[in-house]
Amino acid sequence: MRSKIKIRQNSIKSKINNILVKFSISASVIIFFFYTAPIFINFADNNFNNKEFTNNSKNILDNILKRGKTFVNDDPQVESDEMDLLYDILEENNSKINLVRYTTSEINALFKEVKYNLEEVRDTKLVKPIDIDLLPNEIKNIDNSKKRKELFIKIVLPLIVKENNKIRIDRKRLFTILNKNSNTDIEKKWLEKKYKQYGVKQNDLSTLKIRMDEIPVSLAIAQAAKETGWGTSRFALKGNALFGQWTWSGEGLRPKNAEKGEEHKVMKFHSLQLSVRAYLRNLNTHSSYRDLRKARTELRNKNKPLDSMVLSNHLDKYAETGTEYIKVLQKIINQNNLKDFDEARLLPSSKDLESLT
Repeated sequence: MRSKIKIRQNSIKSKINNILVKFSISASVIIFFFYTAPIFINFADNNFNNKEFTNNSKNILDNILKRGKTFVNDDPQVESDEMDLLYDILEENNSKINLVRYTTSEINALFKEVKYNLEEVRDTKLVKPIDIDLLPNEIKNIDNSKKRKELFIKIVLPLIVKENNKIRIDRKRLFTILNKNSNTDIEKKWLEKKYKQYGVKQNDLSTLKIRMDEIPVSLAIAQAAKETGWGTSRFALKGNALFGQWTWSGEGLRPKNAEKGEEHKVMKFHSLQLSVRAYLRNLNTHSSYRDLRKARTELRNKNKPLDSMVLSNHLDKYAETGTEYIKVLQKIINQNNLKDFDEARLLPSSKDLESLT
């Protein structure tokens, strides 16, 4: 009887041991699966899944930015054709829409009606969304330099803030893409468009990030003032050229003092807005302003505001006068307190408000 009990006990122990062994093996297999599955999935995504574009520069960029180091890979050898860089601007330049040129009195009346004055902008940092497409011909007849300057600033300020705002939105979208491991088809198409606009090699996200950035409002106003004589030049009044941008292939106005053999013209624009857009594109893409973009990136990496006095030091190649040109720009910025407008933001237009309702 006792021998039978012992046999049964041994049998039960054997079954328990078998169950424990099987359980241990199963548990080990499950643990191994859950531990290794993400590795295999990640490997498959990176090596076999070609449906999505992989953002290879994301981790490098993020790590360098977090360390506060300057990351500049703005290759000066990568030059794009003028027609490619400005293709979207040139398309709008061919617009058949006839724009209205208002007189100075009509513009001043409009500004008064909407209560748009520069002192309030300096104080609140808010700009009325007023688009003046063409400079008034009478601006050159305003003898009072203070009034002429004030009118000029009030006209170009909303245009500059508006274009910077577009770049800010694009830059935010780019950072969103940089923080993803892969991009959707819509994002890929958007990136392709931006690569073309900024003259960047396909998939070179690091250079695109450097080039897709704002220019301080004070610097843009100062350059527009210098290049147009505060809105009185022939190029500004006949060609809406606020920044004296040259062209060899587009429509333009030939300088009167051009020497024999000089084929360049000052680019002509359909509106003042397009002139501002082309100016920003020029500083953000041309190899002559690579040092400006490098200085801007260094300010960004140090979490410092974009300083027009710092960036203007790298515009010696914008004009033949070189360093003298820089001194003139800085004088214009200081004498007219233009840095007051650097933090200005555009108020929503009536169209913007309608879209929210």
